[in-house]
Amino acid sequence: MLEMRSRILAIVPDAEEVVSYGIAAFKSNGKIVCGLLAVKNHVGFYPFSGSVLNKFPHELRNFSQTKSALHVPVDKPLSRTLLRKLIKGS
Repeated sequence: MLEMRSRILAIVPDAEEVVSYGIAAFKSNGKIVCGLLAVKNHVGFYPFSGSVLNKFPHELRNFSQTKSALHVPVDKPLSRTLLRKLIKGS
């Protein structure tokens, strides 16, 4: 989770770290751009938009997900490139 946090802050350097809906979130220009939640077997990545994950079916095909969250293995954080796409796609 800490590696993904660092990558998010590199992509959105002006992001303010806040708590939204009970999870760690990143706010830029008054808008939540994404959130992270560590659980036992994965890190939940939340784009805070129900349409973002559907935009990248090929890139996300190997990840478990729900309608609003991507489940990222604890030992394999999302690449900067994919994180950038997910953040900018929201």
